[in-house]
Amino acid sequence: MIYKIMDGYKSIMDLRTTEKAIKEIKDCFQLELSKELSLQRVSAPRFVKKGTGVNDDLSGTERKASFQILAIPGPQFELVFSLAKWKRAALKDYGFVSGEGLYTDMDAIRPDEEDLDAIHSVYVDQWDWEKIIDWDERSIDYLKKTVQSIYSVLKQTELMVEEKYKIKSFLPDSITFIHAEDALKAYPDLSPKEREFELAKKYGSVFIIGIGSKLSDGKVHDVRAPDYDDWSTEYTDGKFGLNGDIIVWHPVLKREFELSSMGIRVDKKSLMRQLEISDSMDKLELDWHKRLLSGELPQTIGGGIGQSRLCMLLLRKAHIGEVQASIWPESTMKECSKKGISLL
Repeated sequence: MIYKIMDGYKSIMDLRTTEKAIKEIKDCFQLELSKELSLQRVSAPRFVKKGTGVNDDLSGTERKASFQILAIPGPQFELVFSLAKWKRAALKDYGFVSGEGLYTDMDAIRPDEEDLDAIHSVYVDQWDWEKIIDWDERSIDYLKKTVQSIYSVLKQTELMVEEKYKIKSFLPDSITFIHAEDALKAYPDLSPKEREFELAKKYGSVFIIGIGSKLSDGKVHDVRAPDYDDWSTEYTDGKFGLNGDIIVWHPVLKREFELSSMGIRVDKKSLMRQLEISDSMDKLELDWHKRLLSGELPQTIGGGIGQSRLCMLLLRKAHIGEVQASIWPESTMKECSKKGISLL
């Protein structure tokens, strides 16, 4: 579903004010997030060695930007897609304990992004975070509690923007939880994206549970890689998945707007189950997967939160290029210029 560039849109602030506001939003959000979830900021790689299993595959079909290093002949290296698996290993290697976590700035290039539109770019920036949990916290209740904590940070940041820039708050006080199966039953004739539109419009903010698990119509709400989020564990009768997406209503675009994908991570059983479902058993030979199956890696919860998307939402921007510097087709640049949209 293409997110079109708005007609009649005018930014409420100029470029320099926008740049100032971007920094203040990022500073506020990451500080409050680190306090709310007990996270420590760490440095993270921009690229990793190919073939170790550390990099994420997203849906499993996208190409990764890769290159070789003159001083290290032989192996190829690839830019990260996200840091879901790297973070889990880092928690172990850095000596974090239960109740502690980390967060980092993740920058990615996704060259196979087909729909370069108002919210999709080849450049992705997000806060990647991960936290060690106890085994009895592998539950839907703990997942919801964590989502509520993140949403409270989002609300705090929104109020900061309102105070400093007089942009009136609009997000509801609380977030609504709904399983993807219940969304299907509520809107059986709609596609998953159309269901997200209706839910976001109705509630203002929703967390859709069970992204990646097969629903009663034999399809999935959206595809998830088999080796980070646990989307196959049954937590109640007929409902699967300890993961989901935070989706809100964007008042300028007048559309659903995904801010975060997150979840409780796979354990040994769910990893094996999901690799089999996804026909990806060959991953068992990769270093990262061997570490998990040997019991070396901790049980965790984690996710990614879009930095540019958060700024775009809170500053009422109509195009993601207004809050990040990326590459756009000539047609996009001409259309934005014609409509008075200033791309960074």
